[in-house]
Amino acid sequence: MKKLSVYDLTQNPFSLIGKSWAMITTRDGDKTNTMTASWGGVGIMWGKPAAFIFIRPQRFTRELIDVSGNFSICFFPESQREKLSYCGSHSGRDGDKLAHCGFTASTLDDAPVLDQAELVLTCKKLYRQQLDGEFFCVPGIDEQYYADHDYHYMYVAEILSAYEK
Repeated sequence: MKKLSVYDLTQNPFSLIGKSWAMITTRDGDKTNTMTASWGGVGIMWGKPAAFIFIRPQRFTRELIDVSGNFSICFFPESQREKLSYCGSHSGRDGDKLAHCGFTASTLDDAPVLDQAELVLTCKKLYRQQLDGEFFCVPGIDEQYYADHDYHYMYVAEILSAYEK
């Protein structure tokens, strides 16, 4: 993969995250796990390029990311949609999602990355907080997205580097 500045990304992050989906990949010890995400964003926080990701409390990836320092956000072509869908609907607690999908992981910037990705953002976790329904400013969000009150954890992470094939 070729390293590039996050300021030189040519792909629209709204399309990458919201339409193409992202794979959040993390590791604790010898256990690497990935999950599909379609919520999140990028911007500047505390003077650094930053990524904002959201993970439900019951996700295995959340357990791993809470004890790890770095993670990656990997993007794939549309041809991989079936594999990304599998990773979004199955838990890493129950099996090895990477092996099932034929993904392999390596390490860049002390973060696990999926080798088959076209674009990778390596990230260092800076902040974590669980959303609270009391603070929604628009009526209906709680009822529409959180019927079980399983509010996402929001993570703010410094984007260390970007890599593309």
